[in-house]
Amino acid sequence: MRVKVRITLNPAKILELQRAVETSREQAAEAIKSDIISSAVVPKEEGELERSIAVIRSGSRFRIVFNTPYARRLYWHPEYNFRRDKNPNAQGLWMQEYIDGSKKDLYRKLFVHFLKQNAGGLIK
Repeated sequence: MRVKVRITLNPAKILELQRAVETSREQAAEAIKSDIISSAVVPKEEGELERSIAVIRSGSRFRIVFNTPYARRLYWHPEYNFRRDKNPNAQGLWMQEYIDGSKKDLYRKLFVHFLKQNAGGLIK
């Protein structure tokens, strides 16, 4: 038995899908940033550390960066007694939930959600 298959690619749709992927990646990263802030896990005294959160594109990847001189020190010292009057869940290692904890799949889920939304019906 022989089967013949003919595939015709639509370059405009492929480009549309590529744009949707890029947009969805960025939206998912921004949504993670928003989730970090709303989860109130970042230590907060005056709010500078929280305001310094940035989503930075590096090639095809996005990184979430805390851009203060003391961010690293606070992050790697969970034993510090962080005040909790402004952010009730303030802690060191505040990104661990997103790396290997309960929110480790959040980026993927957000990306899929945004991709379906941005793909204009190409992905269901």
